[in-house]
Amino acid sequence: MGWDRIFAWGALAGVMAAGLSAQAWADTMVVRATGPSAASYKPGSRLADGGSLVLKAGDVVTLLDAKGTRTLRGPGSFGVAASAGAAPANGVTLSALLDTKRVRRARTGAVRGGLGDAPVTPPRRPNLWMVDVAQSGTLCVADPAAVRLWRADAAKPATVRIGGEGVQATANFAAGESVAAWPGIAPVREGASYRLNDGVHATEVRFALVGAVPPGLDGVASSLLARQCTAQLDLLVETAAFKDGPARN
Repeated sequence: MGWDRIFAWGALAGVMAAGLSAQAWADTMVVRATGPSAASYKPGSRLADGGSLVLKAGDVVTLLDAKGTRTLRGPGSFGVAASAGAAPANGVTLSALLDTKRVRRARTGAVRGGLGDAPVTPPRRPNLWMVDVAQSGTLCVADPAAVRLWRADAAKPATVRIGGEGVQATANFAAGESVAAWPGIAPVREGASYRLNDGVHATEVRFALVGAVPPGLDGVASSLLARQCTAQLDLLVETAAFKDGPARN
């Protein structure tokens, strides 16, 4: 069952619209910045939509607003607001990414192209709150009871060994399954750290509880930034990216 069938457009409206103030809709947030002007555009800072950014060579700044994310690369002058013709990211995919309800066990696998086809884009976690077994770092958790493990390659069965916090546990993936339940004997709590090994990847994750996720893309991004959940922020930025580049002023 595909994720676009599991989550409806109504969930997107609930995530992106509920409780948003006029100010939240009007402002744009900086979520990433590198280069010589990075100090002027700190992640988490807000920019008025009527303004502009003047970037130097080597500057890369990623902006997030209520519709999605855009990455600007200097040198040049850029408007803060997205151009009228910019196409937002797929709403169903973004809704599935942000859903904080219990995630169903879904059969998903890698899609392989035929000979001569264009390279297949590597699969990404379909939900922001899943634990990628191949990725270390701090993982923000919205619902401790709904934590799931995810793997990119679902071709073969696999067992993930999980150790830490005084427990040893395992989680099993059947062939064709990319999602597995987090073992209940391994508590998901603030600061809990676990080592994961699936026979291919050896990683370590540390949980950071976010509680109720603030509404809107900016609320989610703020929670991830505050807790340094870098991999999840990167996933949010990639999934919410506009389909075409911003126009230069």
